[in-house]
Amino acid sequence: MSGGLPDSDDSGIMRWMRLEVGKINKEIVAERKPLSQLLKEETPSSKTKGGNEHLFDKKVLTLLEEQLPVELHGKLRLPILFFLDNRVADSSFLNDETAARSLQILGELSKSRSFSKGRLWVGKSIAYSIMRKYPTVVQIVMG
Repeated sequence: MSGGLPDSDDSGIMRWMRLEVGKINKEIVAERKPLSQLLKEETPSSKTKGGNEHLFDKKVLTLLEEQLPVELHGKLRLPILFFLDNRVADSSFLNDETAARSLQILGELSKSRSFSKGRLWVGKSIAYSIMRKYPTVVQIVMG
């Protein structure tokens, strides 16, 4: 006996983990909207992958409107998504250059950070800190 789990047990655990991640990701917005569109809505919202309503905090949207250049209002799609990759324990990434640029303008990310292979990597703690500072307009996607 090798002492390890049989392959079937391992694949069962992986199936269970994918199921759980899928449940978590049901609250991720399915269709991201531009900041400019959300600012026009009486009750700014989008549908989640699970079919629920995700409400955006109007105060945070107004803050973004005031602090970001007008040319980004139609380009910045919300929420900003940080992706977690289970192969990289302490980091997350953005794959949206407009979101990264916006966060740099807001002073949340260093202007010296740049994209590599379509991703801008940041520490998970930074992503969670940004999410807490800008509630409802930043989401974390489990990979």
